[in-house]
Amino acid sequence: MARVSEPPKEREQPEEGEQPEKGEQPEKGEQPEEELALRGPVRLLADRRFGPFFFGKLASSVGVWIYNVVASVVVFQLTGSAFAVGLVSVAQFVPQIALAPLAGAQADRGNRLHQLAAARLLVAVGAGALAVWAAFVGFRGTLDAALVIAMAFVVGVGFAVGGPAGHAIIPALVRRGELGSAVALNQTPFTLGRAVGPAAGAGLLAVAGPAPAFAAASVANLAFAAVVLRLRIQPRPARGDGDGSVRAGFRYLRTDPVAAVLLGGVVAIGLGLDPVITLSPAIADGLGGGEQLVGGLVSAFGVGAAALVLLVPALQAIVALRRLPSVGLALFAVAYVGLAFAPSAALAVGAMALAGAGMMIATTALTTLLQSRLPDEFRGRIMALWAVAFVGTRPLAAAVNGAVADTVGVEVAVLLMTGVLAAGAVLTRGRRTASPPPPHP
Repeated sequence: MARVSEPPKEREQPEEGEQPEKGEQPEKGEQPEEELALRGPVRLLADRRFGPFFFGKLASSVGVWIYNVVASVVVFQLTGSAFAVGLVSVAQFVPQIALAPLAGAQADRGNRLHQLAAARLLVAVGAGALAVWAAFVGFRGTLDAALVIAMAFVVGVGFAVGGPAGHAIIPALVRRGELGSAVALNQTPFTLGRAVGPAAGAGLLAVAGPAPAFAAASVANLAFAAVVLRLRIQPRPARGDGDGSVRAGFRYLRTDPVAAVLLGGVVAIGLGLDPVITLSPAIADGLGGGEQLVGGLVSAFGVGAAALVLLVPALQAIVALRRLPSVGLALFAVAYVGLAFAPSAALAVGAMALAGAGMMIATTALTTLLQSRLPDEFRGRIMALWAVAFVGTRPLAAAVNGAVADTVGVEVAVLLMTGVLAAGAVLTRGRRTASPPPPHP
């Protein structure tokens, strides 16, 4: 009785809508988190928080890739121009440059779950509007192609708003020490979506037309929004009077040049990814294929990436994590050389699969290295810059690739991106990513 028990735990108050998950705080008879065994990728998928997030994001990613391929094919059919297809990407990814830094600052100040859910609802609206138009009006000419491009901008706003919040909540979904596995798994929905979505989109387009395909993309994103709204994560520690501005995020990069180098590697990947969408219709056309080959090329890229997900930990046992970004980027570049000169559809599909493997190695390594060194109060803003680097650079790549393919040839456009990937491999060589993070109060 004389024993003075601890007063009720003074947990920081959750931000509105962010609640601590029951059982996650060590209570009487429970082990503290640091004493719990670390879980591998398979066990993380069964976790009551990370599992639903993963599978909801997987459904959303499949929907996004259905949307991407169907929008590209519809615009190519309406215009016959690779440049017009490139404008779809430009419209979709320009918001990444304009809005992502602001979205990152908001993710560091506000409720990351609500921000992510609202963003996915916006993506669902963009895809759903095209489904309604296709069902009741139909796609007939250049004006309809302009509508597809306009809705791509709406979808892009959703990506810009949700991207930083989606990346920033990953550490809150897993235990300390599980971040590497969580980052690799967090890339997987996008990768599996790339593997399944394009083929599904091409199949839906060929069998049922654009309306059901766009509707499927919309429903998938609505489902992910519903999952996110049901998640409960531990509240973030209160941030005193720190500077929550976008400018403060850029200032942080000046104190951590390794983080800037890692973001430079992500820029190379973002630029190098563009031919998968923008140039696939023209590559398929040059090889005598149609819609199914477009879907096959994009899906092969995703299959190659997905095959590497569970092998990344094994690769890290052979090659130091800091060396993997350069290895992955070099493999990506070599695969694009094969794609540029592939004489048949089968070899082009194989080259795309190899490119996907290189992309996954580099992306997972770069993101793990970056997330591991970031203080949480800057995580949203720096991961917003990650989003700008990864997808926000695509408007430039899409415009250049489309113009080069139309005027000089698709092979030259692919080789141009090969040079970008090779430069990224040089930039991220191991010794440039080896320094520890700067001390942070």
